[in-house]
Amino acid sequence: MIDMHAHWRPAELIDALRARTREPHIVRNADGIEVLKTRNGEEPLSKAFDDVNFHIQRMDRQGVTTSVLSLLGGFCWIESQPVEVSLPLCKLVNDALSGICQKYEGRFTALAALPLTDMSAAAAEFERVLDLPGVVGAQIPGNLFLTRKHAEDARPLLEVANRRSAILFIHHGPRPGDAFPKVGGDTDNARRRNGTLDMQASLSSVMVTLCLTDYLASYPDATLLVHNLGGNVPYEVERMDHRCLLDTPKEELPSSRFRRAKVFVDCNSFGPRAIEAGVHLYGAERIVCGTDGSEFGCEWTAKALKDAQIGADAREAILHGNASALLARFSKAAPRERAAA
Repeated sequence: MIDMHAHWRPAELIDALRARTREPHIVRNADGIEVLKTRNGEEPLSKAFDDVNFHIQRMDRQGVTTSVLSLLGGFCWIESQPVEVSLPLCKLVNDALSGICQKYEGRFTALAALPLTDMSAAAAEFERVLDLPGVVGAQIPGNLFLTRKHAEDARPLLEVANRRSAILFIHHGPRPGDAFPKVGGDTDNARRRNGTLDMQASLSSVMVTLCLTDYLASYPDATLLVHNLGGNVPYEVERMDHRCLLDTPKEELPSSRFRRAKVFVDCNSFGPRAIEAGVHLYGAERIVCGTDGSEFGCEWTAKALKDAQIGADAREAILHGNASALLARFSKAAPRERAAA
């Protein structure tokens, strides 16, 4: 298995988290123990950050050959700070991730964090990190692509990704300045509303922007990857087709446009029936494996793929073949770009 969706909590941010006054931050609890406090609770500092050896042991148990590391959502706050704050922190994270990739060559690759309050600085950092060993792209928040108008702000990053044949992993999250999460913790079922209902609806909007407009026409060499099967599109596309036939009958059906778009999705967190629907809509060649980088996620995903009635060839493509081809595509392009630079 190649895990294209494996989040990382970098210990290099500990000092920055100690200086913060809101989640995520590091505080001392009533017992005087330092804890990482997030909106989901708190963990003792000794357990709060990722350890490479722990991950490799987990990967070996679960048959994961390579994990593509990206910043865990709660830590993406660094990207939304003023550029004089965010750029040094993003560089710290990106250099550390590259160091892990070098030390454990073949087991890890990485997606960069970028200072998103200044797109010129973000594009420059993206260019820099693509020359670092192991870095194959960047992770950027889904709210940048909720509509085509929103997506205009991201064009400098698309231009870099296209020129360098790099990967942009579009993960549910806010643009700088967005209120997030949408539902407060005092609301009933807040985690289900935020972590499933809002997330999936937002990712569906991302896919509509990327696949049902001409936004990506100028970026044929960029690889776009959206997590969680691209939202609810596999279930909602039949209604989209129906409305298209009624409202705009001369237009190409949405199902056809989703199918031929160049956007990839991962199967993180979904079961066998959902994976079958994703294969039916996108084709198995457009789906990669994702687990969130957790033991439970690996077990869940492996079982879902085993139980999905998609055939052995499709299963192998999702587990390994498609991701291997995407990573190879970047590695082949990168030497040419570095030589030109």
